[in-house]
Amino acid sequence: MTVSDIDLLRRWTRDQSEEAFATLVNRHMDMVYSVALRQVRDPHLAQEVAQSVFVILARKASSLGSDTILAGWLCRTARFTSSKALTMRQRRLHREHLSFLESSSSGSDDETDNAWQMIEGDLDNALSQLGRQDHDALVLRFCQGRSFREVSSALGTSEAGAKMRVQRALEKLRGYFGRKGISLSAVVIGGAISAHSVQAAPVGLAAATAAAALNASTLSSSTLLVIKETLQYMAWTKVKTAGIIGVAALLTVGTVTVISQKTTAPSTKTTQSVAAAYGTPEATLKSLVAALQAADTEKFAEGCTPEKAEQFRMRNLGKPEEELKAEAQRQAAMFAKAKLVARETNGTDEVHLRMEMPAGADGLQGKAGQLVLVMKKVGQTWKYHGDRR
Repeated sequence: MTVSDIDLLRRWTRDQSEEAFATLVNRHMDMVYSVALRQVRDPHLAQEVAQSVFVILARKASSLGSDTILAGWLCRTARFTSSKALTMRQRRLHREHLSFLESSSSGSDDETDNAWQMIEGDLDNALSQLGRQDHDALVLRFCQGRSFREVSSALGTSEAGAKMRVQRALEKLRGYFGRKGISLSAVVIGGAISAHSVQAAPVGLAAATAAAALNASTLSSSTLLVIKETLQYMAWTKVKTAGIIGVAALLTVGTVTVISQKTTAPSTKTTQSVAAAYGTPEATLKSLVAALQAADTEKFAEGCTPEKAEQFRMRNLGKPEEELKAEAQRQAAMFAKAKLVARETNGTDEVHLRMEMPAGADGLQGKAGQLVLVMKKVGQTWKYHGDRR
Protein backbone atom coordinates (compact mmCIF):
# COMPACT_ATOMS: atom_id res chain seq x y z
CA MET A 1 0.00 0.00 0.00
CA THR A 2 1.37 3.40 -1.00
CA VAL A 3 2.13 5.69 1.92
CA SER A 4 0.35 9.04 1.59
CA ASP A 5 2.20 12.31 1.13
CA ILE A 6 1.04 13.61 4.49
CA ASP A 7 2.16 10.47 6.31
CA LEU A 8 5.60 10.78 4.72
CA LEU A 9 5.69 14.46 5.62
CA ARG A 10 4.84 13.68 9.24
CA ARG A 11 7.61 11.07 9.38
CA TRP A 12 9.97 13.77 8.23
CA THR A 13 8.80 16.39 10.72
CA ARG A 14 8.45 13.95 13.61
CA ASP A 15 11.39 11.62 13.10
CA GLN A 16 13.56 13.51 10.59
CA SER A 17 13.25 10.44 8.37
CA GLU A 18 15.51 11.08 5.40
CA GLU A 19 14.02 8.06 3.67
CA ALA A 20 10.51 9.52 3.93
CA PHE A 21 11.64 12.87 2.58
CA ALA A 22 13.57 11.28 -0.28
CA THR A 23 10.42 9.34 -1.19
CA LEU A 24 8.47 12.59 -1.41
CA VAL A 25 11.15 14.17 -3.59
CA ASN A 26 11.23 11.21 -5.96
CA ARG A 27 7.44 11.09 -6.09
CA HIS A 28 6.97 14.73 -7.05
CA MET A 29 10.24 15.83 -8.68
CA ASP A 30 9.11 15.34 -12.28
CA MET A 31 6.05 17.52 -11.74
CA VAL A 32 7.91 20.27 -9.86
CA TYR A 33 10.74 20.34 -12.39
CA SER A 34 8.23 20.54 -15.25
CA VAL A 35 6.39 23.47 -13.68
CA ALA A 36 9.70 25.27 -13.20
CA LEU A 37 10.90 24.51 -16.73
CA ARG A 38 7.71 25.90 -18.27
CA GLN A 39 8.22 29.08 -16.30
CA VAL A 40 11.94 29.73 -16.68
CA ARG A 41 12.62 27.99 -20.02
CA ASP A 42 16.09 27.08 -18.85
CA PRO A 43 16.90 23.50 -17.72
CA HIS A 44 19.72 24.63 -15.42
CA LEU A 45 17.63 27.32 -13.73
CA ALA A 46 14.68 24.91 -13.55
CA GLN A 47 16.88 22.50 -11.58
CA GLU A 48 17.76 25.29 -9.14
CA VAL A 49 14.09 26.13 -8.73
CA ALA A 50 13.15 22.48 -8.18
CA GLN A 51 15.82 22.11 -5.52
CA SER A 52 14.67 25.33 -3.88
CA VAL A 53 11.07 24.13 -3.71
CA PHE A 54 11.99 20.95 -1.85
CA VAL A 55 14.34 22.81 0.50
CA ILE A 56 11.42 25.11 1.33
CA LEU A 57 9.24 22.04 1.89
CA ALA A 58 11.82 20.56 4.26
CA ARG A 59 11.94 23.78 6.26
CA LYS A 60 8.22 24.49 6.31
CA ALA A 61 6.79 20.97 6.49
CA SER A 62 5.66 21.37 10.09
CA SER A 63 3.40 24.30 9.12
CA LEU A 64 1.38 22.27 6.62
CA GLY A 65 -1.95 20.99 7.89
CA SER A 66 -3.16 17.42 7.59
CA ASP A 67 -5.65 18.46 4.89
CA THR A 68 -2.91 19.88 2.65
CA ILE A 69 -2.82 18.48 -0.88
CA LEU A 70 0.93 18.38 -1.25
CA ALA A 71 0.95 18.15 -5.04
CA GLY A 72 -1.02 21.38 -5.29
CA TRP A 73 1.16 23.07 -2.66
CA LEU A 74 4.30 22.08 -4.56
CA CYS A 75 2.88 23.40 -7.85
CA ARG A 76 2.05 26.77 -6.32
CA THR A 77 5.44 26.98 -4.61
CA ALA A 78 7.22 26.04 -7.84
CA ARG A 79 5.43 28.78 -9.76
CA PHE A 80 6.20 31.42 -7.16
CA THR A 81 9.81 30.31 -6.79
CA SER A 82 10.20 30.32 -10.57
CA SER A 83 8.89 33.87 -10.67
CA LYS A 84 11.41 34.97 -8.03
CA ALA A 85 14.23 33.19 -9.85
CA LEU A 86 13.32 34.86 -13.14
CA THR A 87 13.16 38.28 -11.52
CA MET A 88 16.57 37.79 -9.96
CA ARG A 89 18.03 36.59 -13.24
CA GLN A 90 16.62 39.55 -15.14
CA ARG A 91 18.14 41.95 -12.63
CA ARG A 92 21.50 40.28 -13.00
CA LEU A 93 21.31 40.34 -16.78
CA HIS A 94 20.36 44.00 -16.72
CA ARG A 95 23.25 44.90 -14.46
CA GLU A 96 25.69 43.01 -16.65
CA HIS A 97 24.07 44.24 -19.90
CA LEU A 98 23.60 40.66 -21.10
CA SER A 99 20.95 39.28 -23.43
CA PHE A 100 19.73 35.83 -24.29
CA LEU A 101 17.75 34.23 -27.09
CA GLU A 102 14.91 31.84 -26.33
CA SER A 103 14.78 28.75 -28.48
CA SER A 104 11.55 27.76 -30.18
CA SER A 105 10.20 24.24 -30.32
CA SER A 106 9.20 22.41 -33.46
CA GLY A 107 5.57 21.90 -34.35
CA SER A 108 3.42 18.79 -34.62
CA ASP A 109 0.35 17.80 -36.60
CA ASP A 110 -1.19 15.95 -33.70
CA GLU A 111 -4.12 17.84 -32.12
CA THR A 112 -2.86 17.39 -28.58
CA ASP A 113 0.67 18.43 -29.50
CA ASN A 114 -0.63 21.50 -31.30
CA ALA A 115 -2.83 22.39 -28.35
CA TRP A 116 0.11 22.05 -25.99
CA GLN A 117 2.20 24.42 -28.09
CA MET A 118 -0.59 26.98 -27.89
CA ILE A 119 -1.19 26.79 -24.13
CA GLU A 120 2.18 25.80 -22.67
CA GLY A 121 3.57 29.31 -22.26
CA ASP A 122 0.52 30.58 -20.37
CA LEU A 123 -0.66 27.40 -18.65
CA ASP A 124 0.76 28.14 -15.22
CA ASN A 125 -0.64 31.66 -15.24
CA ALA A 126 -4.03 30.21 -16.18
CA LEU A 127 -3.82 27.64 -13.37
CA SER A 128 -2.87 30.34 -10.87
CA GLN A 129 -6.18 32.12 -11.62
CA LEU A 130 -8.20 29.12 -10.41
CA GLY A 131 -9.48 28.65 -6.90
CA ARG A 132 -7.40 26.32 -4.75
CA GLN A 133 -9.65 23.27 -5.03
CA ASP A 134 -10.07 23.67 -8.80
CA HIS A 135 -6.30 24.00 -9.15
CA ASP A 136 -5.57 20.99 -6.97
CA ALA A 137 -8.18 18.88 -8.75
CA LEU A 138 -6.50 19.49 -12.12
CA VAL A 139 -3.02 18.87 -10.71
CA LEU A 140 -4.10 15.56 -9.20
CA ARG A 141 -6.04 14.42 -12.26
CA PHE A 142 -3.78 15.49 -15.12
CA CYS A 143 -0.31 16.17 -13.67
CA GLN A 144 -0.32 13.25 -11.25
CA GLY A 145 -2.54 10.93 -13.28
CA ARG A 146 -4.82 10.15 -10.32
CA SER A 147 -8.15 8.40 -10.75
CA PHE A 148 -11.34 10.31 -9.96
CA ARG A 149 -11.71 8.13 -6.89
CA GLU A 150 -8.32 9.29 -5.64
CA VAL A 151 -9.12 12.90 -6.52
CA SER A 152 -12.41 12.71 -4.64
CA SER A 153 -10.68 11.25 -1.59
CA ALA A 154 -8.05 13.99 -1.57
CA LEU A 155 -10.62 16.76 -1.95
CA GLY A 156 -13.05 15.25 0.55
CA THR A 157 -15.92 14.94 -1.92
CA SER A 158 -17.75 12.25 -3.86
CA GLU A 159 -16.40 10.78 -7.07
CA ALA A 160 -19.19 12.52 -8.97
CA GLY A 161 -18.28 15.76 -7.23
CA ALA A 162 -14.64 15.34 -8.22
CA LYS A 163 -15.61 14.78 -11.86
CA MET A 164 -17.79 17.87 -11.80
CA ARG A 165 -15.04 19.99 -10.25
CA VAL A 166 -12.47 18.84 -12.81
CA GLN A 167 -14.89 19.57 -15.65
CA ARG A 168 -15.71 23.03 -14.29
CA ALA A 169 -12.02 23.78 -13.83
CA LEU A 170 -11.29 22.75 -17.41
CA GLU A 171 -14.11 24.98 -18.61
CA LYS A 172 -12.53 27.87 -16.73
CA LEU A 173 -9.23 27.17 -18.49
CA ARG A 174 -11.07 27.01 -21.81
CA GLY A 175 -12.59 30.40 -21.09
CA TYR A 176 -9.22 31.82 -20.05
CA PHE A 177 -7.50 30.71 -23.24
CA GLY A 178 -10.52 31.75 -25.30
CA ARG A 179 -10.08 35.32 -24.07
CA LYS A 180 -6.48 35.06 -25.26
CA GLY A 181 -7.65 34.12 -28.74
CA ILE A 182 -6.93 30.39 -28.32
CA SER A 183 -10.02 28.35 -29.17
CA LEU A 184 -9.78 24.83 -27.76
CA SER A 185 -12.29 22.45 -26.21
CA ALA A 186 -12.03 21.50 -22.54
CA VAL A 187 -11.36 17.90 -23.59
CA VAL A 188 -8.42 18.90 -25.77
CA ILE A 189 -6.97 21.12 -23.04
CA GLY A 190 -7.21 18.27 -20.54
CA GLY A 191 -5.57 15.89 -22.99
CA ALA A 192 -2.73 18.32 -23.68
CA ILE A 193 -2.04 18.84 -19.98
CA SER A 194 -2.17 15.11 -19.30
CA ALA A 195 0.18 14.27 -22.17
CA HIS A 196 2.73 17.04 -21.86
CA SER A 197 2.64 18.88 -18.51
CA VAL A 198 5.06 16.52 -16.73
CA GLN A 199 8.35 15.42 -18.23
CA ALA A 200 11.22 13.52 -16.69
CA ALA A 201 13.59 15.64 -14.62
CA PRO A 202 17.33 15.22 -15.34
CA VAL A 203 18.83 11.97 -14.07
CA GLY A 204 20.14 12.34 -10.54
CA LEU A 205 18.28 15.58 -9.76
CA ALA A 206 15.91 13.96 -7.26
CA ALA A 207 18.73 12.32 -5.31
CA ALA A 208 20.81 15.50 -5.34
CA THR A 209 17.83 17.56 -4.22
CA ALA A 210 16.95 15.23 -1.35
CA ALA A 211 20.55 15.44 -0.15
CA ALA A 212 20.65 19.23 -0.55
CA ALA A 213 17.41 19.70 1.38
CA LEU A 214 18.98 17.86 4.29
CA ASN A 215 22.30 19.67 3.99
CA ALA A 216 21.95 23.17 2.54
CA SER A 217 25.72 23.70 2.55
CA THR A 218 25.90 21.71 -0.69
CA LEU A 219 23.70 24.19 -2.55
CA SER A 220 25.06 26.82 -4.91
CA SER A 221 24.96 30.45 -3.83
CA SER A 222 22.38 31.26 -6.50
CA THR A 223 20.08 28.48 -5.28
CA LEU A 224 20.43 29.66 -1.68
CA LEU A 225 19.51 33.17 -2.79
CA VAL A 226 16.40 31.89 -4.57
CA ILE A 227 15.40 30.04 -1.39
CA LYS A 228 15.98 33.11 0.75
CA GLU A 229 13.94 35.36 -1.55
CA THR A 230 11.08 32.86 -1.76
CA LEU A 231 10.89 32.31 2.00
CA GLN A 232 11.03 36.03 2.65
CA TYR A 233 8.08 36.93 0.46
CA MET A 234 5.68 34.01 0.71
CA ALA A 235 4.97 33.92 4.48
CA TRP A 236 4.57 30.14 4.31
CA THR A 237 4.36 29.74 8.07
CA LYS A 238 0.63 30.46 7.74
CA VAL A 239 0.03 28.79 4.39
CA LYS A 240 -2.99 26.83 5.68
CA THR A 241 -4.70 29.81 7.33
CA ALA A 242 -6.97 32.24 5.61
CA GLY A 243 -4.17 34.80 5.92
CA ILE A 244 -5.33 38.28 5.22
CA ILE A 245 -8.79 37.00 4.39
CA GLY A 246 -9.20 36.45 8.12
CA VAL A 247 -8.37 40.09 8.68
CA ALA A 248 -10.70 41.05 5.84
CA ALA A 249 -13.49 39.05 7.42
CA LEU A 250 -13.01 40.70 10.78
CA LEU A 251 -13.08 44.12 9.23
CA THR A 252 -16.10 43.27 7.14
CA VAL A 253 -18.13 42.95 10.34
CA GLY A 254 -17.98 46.72 10.53
CA THR A 255 -20.50 46.79 7.70
CA VAL A 256 -23.34 45.86 10.04
CA THR A 257 -22.35 48.46 12.59
CA VAL A 258 -22.11 51.11 9.90
CA ILE A 259 -25.54 50.22 8.52
CA SER A 260 -27.26 49.81 11.89
CA GLN A 261 -26.03 53.23 13.01
CA LYS A 262 -27.20 54.66 9.66
CA THR A 263 -23.86 56.33 9.04
CA THR A 264 -22.43 56.85 5.61
CA ALA A 265 -19.46 54.81 4.39
CA PRO A 266 -16.52 56.93 3.28
CA SER A 267 -16.51 58.02 -0.32
CA THR A 268 -13.99 56.41 -2.65
CA LYS A 269 -13.54 59.66 -4.54
CA THR A 270 -10.02 61.02 -4.64
CA THR A 271 -11.26 64.27 -3.08
CA GLN A 272 -11.88 62.53 0.24
CA SER A 273 -9.47 63.88 2.82
CA VAL A 274 -7.13 61.64 4.78
CA ALA A 275 -8.46 63.13 8.01
CA ALA A 276 -12.02 62.11 7.17
CA ALA A 277 -10.96 58.59 6.20
CA TYR A 278 -8.59 57.84 9.07
CA GLY A 279 -9.18 60.60 11.63
CA THR A 280 -10.70 58.24 14.22
CA PRO A 281 -10.49 54.47 14.80
CA GLU A 282 -14.13 54.13 13.76
CA ALA A 283 -13.52 56.12 10.57
CA THR A 284 -10.57 53.88 9.75
CA LEU A 285 -12.72 50.78 10.26
CA LYS A 286 -15.36 52.13 7.88
CA SER A 287 -12.70 53.07 5.33
CA LEU A 288 -11.27 49.57 5.45
CA VAL A 289 -14.72 48.07 4.99
CA ALA A 290 -15.31 50.34 1.98
CA ALA A 291 -11.98 49.26 0.49
CA LEU A 292 -12.92 45.60 0.92
CA GLN A 293 -16.31 46.12 -0.67
CA ALA A 294 -14.59 47.77 -3.63
CA ALA A 295 -11.90 45.04 -3.79
CA ASP A 296 -9.31 47.83 -3.59
CA THR A 297 -6.29 46.14 -2.00
CA GLU A 298 -4.10 49.24 -2.11
CA LYS A 299 -6.78 51.28 -0.35
CA PHE A 300 -7.05 48.54 2.25
CA ALA A 301 -3.28 48.56 2.81
CA GLU A 302 -3.43 52.35 3.16
CA GLY A 303 -5.64 51.89 6.21
CA CYS A 304 -3.12 49.61 7.96
CA THR A 305 0.03 50.34 9.90
CA PRO A 306 3.18 49.87 7.79
CA GLU A 307 3.84 46.51 9.42
CA LYS A 308 0.32 45.22 8.84
CA ALA A 309 0.23 46.61 5.29
CA GLU A 310 3.41 44.74 4.38
CA GLN A 311 2.05 41.56 5.95
CA PHE A 312 -1.15 42.00 3.94
CA ARG A 313 0.70 42.40 0.66
CA MET A 314 3.00 39.44 1.27
CA ARG A 315 0.21 37.08 2.29
CA ASN A 316 -1.78 38.18 -0.72
CA LEU A 317 0.97 37.21 -3.16
CA GLY A 318 0.15 34.33 -5.45
CA LYS A 319 -3.49 34.01 -4.41
CA PRO A 320 -5.98 34.13 -7.29
CA GLU A 321 -8.23 37.19 -7.21
CA GLU A 322 -11.27 34.97 -7.66
CA GLU A 323 -10.38 33.00 -4.54
CA LEU A 324 -9.82 36.14 -2.45
CA LYS A 325 -13.12 37.71 -3.49
CA ALA A 326 -15.12 34.53 -2.97
CA GLU A 327 -13.70 33.98 0.50
CA ALA A 328 -14.29 37.61 1.48
CA GLN A 329 -17.93 37.32 0.39
CA ARG A 330 -18.36 34.10 2.34
CA GLN A 331 -16.89 35.64 5.45
CA ALA A 332 -18.97 38.80 5.02
CA ALA A 333 -22.16 36.73 4.97
CA MET A 334 -21.10 34.78 8.06
CA PHE A 335 -20.29 37.94 10.02
CA ALA A 336 -23.52 39.71 9.10
CA LYS A 337 -24.71 39.62 12.73
CA ALA A 338 -21.50 40.85 14.33
CA LYS A 339 -21.66 44.06 16.38
CA LEU A 340 -19.28 46.67 17.75
CA VAL A 341 -19.91 46.43 21.50
CA ALA A 342 -17.11 48.44 23.12
CA ARG A 343 -14.37 50.98 22.51
CA GLU A 344 -11.37 50.71 24.82
CA THR A 345 -8.51 53.21 25.04
CA ASN A 346 -4.99 51.96 25.72
CA GLY A 347 -2.79 55.00 26.23
CA THR A 348 -2.81 57.91 23.81
CA ASP A 349 -1.96 56.03 20.63
CA GLU A 350 -3.95 52.78 20.77
CA VAL A 351 -7.67 52.02 20.73
CA HIS A 352 -9.34 48.59 20.85
CA LEU A 353 -12.64 48.06 19.05
CA ARG A 354 -14.35 45.06 20.66
CA MET A 355 -16.53 43.07 18.26
CA GLU A 356 -19.19 40.53 19.27
CA MET A 357 -18.80 37.65 16.80
CA PRO A 358 -21.36 34.98 15.88
CA ALA A 359 -20.69 31.25 16.04
CA GLY A 360 -18.45 30.05 13.24
CA ALA A 361 -16.20 33.10 13.07
CA ASP A 362 -12.53 32.47 12.27
CA GLY A 363 -10.30 32.12 15.30
CA LEU A 364 -13.09 31.22 17.76
CA GLN A 365 -13.13 27.46 17.21
CA GLY A 366 -16.71 27.54 15.97
CA LYS A 367 -18.08 29.31 19.07
CA ALA A 368 -19.57 32.75 19.50
CA GLY A 369 -17.29 35.21 21.23
CA GLN A 370 -15.41 38.47 21.03
CA LEU A 371 -12.51 39.69 18.96
CA VAL A 372 -10.67 42.94 19.47
CA LEU A 373 -9.45 45.02 16.53
CA VAL A 374 -6.32 46.96 17.47
CA MET A 375 -6.09 50.49 16.03
CA LYS A 376 -2.87 52.47 16.40
CA LYS A 377 -2.23 56.16 15.89
CA VAL A 378 0.30 56.90 13.16
CA GLY A 379 0.99 60.63 13.02
CA GLN A 380 -2.43 62.27 12.89
CA THR A 381 -4.25 59.20 11.58
CA TRP A 382 -5.47 55.88 12.97
CA LYS A 383 -4.45 52.62 11.31
CA TYR A 384 -5.40 48.95 11.74
CA HIS A 385 -2.63 46.94 13.46
CA GLY A 386 -4.10 43.49 14.03
CA ASP A 387 -6.52 41.68 16.32
CA ARG A 388 -6.55 39.75 19.58
CA ARG A 389 -9.00 37.69 21.59
